[in-house]
Parts: sequence; C-alpha cells; structure tokens
Amino acid sequence: MSNHKPEKITSPKNPRVQWIRALLSDRTVRKAENLFITEGVRLSEEVLNAGIVPNSILFTEENTSRGKDLIQRSLEAGAQGFEVSSEVMKKISDTETAQGILMVVPQTAIPVPEKCNLVLILDQLRDPGNCGTILRTAAAAGVQLVFNAPGSADLFMPKVVRAGMGAHFRMCIRQADWSEIQQYCKPRSGPHLNMFLAESGDGMNMWQANLRDPLALIIGGEAEGASIEARNTADHFIHIPMPGQFESLNAGVAASILLFEIIRQRTQ
Repeated sequence: MSNHKPEKITSPKNPRVQWIRALLSDRTVRKAENLFITEGVRLSEEVLNAGIVPNSILFTEENTSRGKDLIQRSLEAGAQGFEVSSEVMKKISDTETAQGILMVVPQTAIPVPEKCNLVLILDQLRDPGNCGTILRTAAAAGVQLVFNAPGSADLFMPKVVRAGMGAHFRMCIRQADWSEIQQYCKPRSGPHLNMFLAESGDGMNMWQANLRDPLALIIGGEAEGASIEARNTADHFIHIPMPGQFESLNAGVAASILLFEIIRQRTQ
C-alpha cells in the first residue's frame, strides 16, 4: 500500500496539474515520460484488472462506490494518490464531462512477447478515432502485438485511448521505426513472420491466401496508402473481394474483415 496519504490539489496552477495537461496534449511529453492518461471508471477498471499499477491516480471527492473501490485498489497497489477539486478535474479532463477519476499509466506495462503468431502494423494511419477502433478490433481478434510505424497518429493520445475501450491493456502496443519492425518480424535467426500488406484490389484474394501460419498484417492509411517502407517489407499484398466494385473500404473496416478472416481460417 502507498505510504502517503493522498495529496489535495485545489489550484489549476499546481505543477502536477500542468504536467497532466502536458501528458494529455503533447505527444513528445508522453514519449519522454513513457506515460499516458486514462479517464473514467471503466478504463480505470481495465487498467487494474490487467494487473497494471498506475503511476498515479487523480480523483474528486464526489465519486461513486465503484470509483472509490478503484481509488483504494490503486493506492494499495502503490500508485500516488491526488484528491483534486471539481474545478481542477474539469481543467485536466479531455472529455466534455469530467468523470471524476483519472489515471497516469505506463506505456510499456505490457512487455513485447518473444514470439507472436499475429502481429498488426499500422502505417500512415492518421485518424485517431479510426486507430482506436482498429485497436479495439485487434484486441478482440487476439492480436498479441501492435507496431505503430512512423507517420501514424500517436496511439496513446486521449481520443485513441477512449476509442480503444481498454485495448491498450490487453495487448502490447509499441511505436517503432521500420528497422525495429523488420528486426522483430524477420529476425536474423529463427522463423520469420509472413508479412501481408492490405492493398485495395491488388495481390491475393483473402479467401485464397493462407493465413493460418504466423503472420504480420500491415494496414496502410486511407489518404496516401502504405509507405514505401511498408511495401518493401511486405512479402505479399492481400485484398478484400468487393463484388460491388467499390474502390476501397475504411481502414478500420478493412482491418476488421481481414483480422477475422485470419481467425476464421485458424479455427476451421
């Protein structure tokens, strides 16, 4: 249990409050500190149920019994506690209605698995809501590791975290450049992951591709498509058959269809 009684914060100018606001708004601060923010009871439960110890927890006096239980559990796990005024909580909340509980969480609480049979790589995806939706789908599909390649939205920004609905606490998520991604997926020794790049109307039909073996799926951005690095790294292109002759699908929808085609093949 934390040895310190929760500190009370009533001023929006408090250094802790300014630090939280920086973590919410600034990708470089999140990266430097290796931390990110979650808000609300539901995500706080996801954090603790995953066995992750938050760096700190900020809360208002007006909390539900469910919220108070989370506060107690966090303090007992060793998190720093800060009771803040409603005014302060409104200042640091990234939602329209402050939810009375906010956690500061380590980005790398879930370690990189030594071996994976399903890796997802996001490349040039810039819409935060779309990224969060893809993470939620990936967690549901049993993806073990997500690499976020250069050019994509920060997967630890508040909008992505909210849209992910707890996905951040169910699988490993890492920002990585292409050399790191290649090193993991195609190591010098040991088996390689088959790397498939989703491409509209090009490459293998997903129903005919063998998706049973360990693989990495690359999802490129909707506006500009996949990067040159992604194209050079991929072993195969794969597409979703569309009898309606539509040019392309939303990246989140395409990722969902492909991930669950992988699951379908592996469970038959």
